[in-house]
Amino acid sequence: MNVYATQLRLRNKDVNLHRRLRTSVLFELMQEASIRHTEQLGMGREMTLDRGLLWMVTLQRAEIARMPEYDERITLESWPGDTMHLLFPRYYRVLDEGGNTLISASALWALVDQQTRRMVFPDRYGVVIEGITTGSEIALPAPPRRAQGEAASGFTVPFSYVDLNGHMNNTRYFDLAEDLIPAAAEGRSLCEIAIEYANEARLGDEIRVTLQADGDTFYVSGETEKKVFRLAMGYA
Repeated sequence: MNVYATQLRLRNKDVNLHRRLRTSVLFELMQEASIRHTEQLGMGREMTLDRGLLWMVTLQRAEIARMPEYDERITLESWPGDTMHLLFPRYYRVLDEGGNTLISASALWALVDQQTRRMVFPDRYGVVIEGITTGSEIALPAPPRRAQGEAASGFTVPFSYVDLNGHMNNTRYFDLAEDLIPAAAEGRSLCEIAIEYANEARLGDEIRVTLQADGDTFYVSGETEKKVFRLAMGYA
C-alpha cells in the first residue's frame, strides 16, 4: 500500500491569531503532499511541467474534527484513488501524535495544457497513477452552492497570490474568504469545507465577491465575467 506520509511541527507562520492551523496553510500542506507523492510515483515535472502540462485542482472538501494548534506535531497522509477519465482523485488525513484523525479530505485533480488551459487525456502522455483503497476515504467533493445576494466586496488579484501556474493559487481563496467571514475572526471552530475552482483568476483580475450566511455555514462566491470559485465553510 503506497501512502505518502510526512511529519510536521506547526510553527508560528502556520497558525492564526487563535493559534490554530490556518485554513490556507492546511491546503498548502495537502497540495505539497500531492506533488511530492506524485513525484515518488514517477509522475513528476519531467512527465508534466517540462512537457507543458500543469496539475490543477478542481474540487476539494474537508471534514475537521479539530484543527491542530501551534507547536503541535502532526502527520499528514495522502494517497491516490482510481483515475476517473480526466480526473485524479486524491485523499488526505491529518493525524495527531496519538494517531487520532483530526482532518479527512478529498480532492479532484486534472492535467491541463499550459497553452490552451484545457484538460488533457492523461493516457496520451503516459501519465498513469494507480489508485489504492485504505478504508479511510471520505466522499469525493461536489460543487457547493453559489452565494446569494449582492456582491459584498471587490478583490484585485495581487502579485503575491499568483503561483507558477500563472493564476491565483487555490489556497489563497481561503484567506480571501476568512477575511470576510465573521466566524473565522471570532475563533469559532471550523468543521467542514467545500470548494470549487471553476475558472482561473490572473494577476490584476477584479473579482466580485459575494458572502452569504446560512446558520453556521458561510458561502462565498467569486466572479469576473465568469464564475471563478464557490466555497462553503461550516462552523461549530
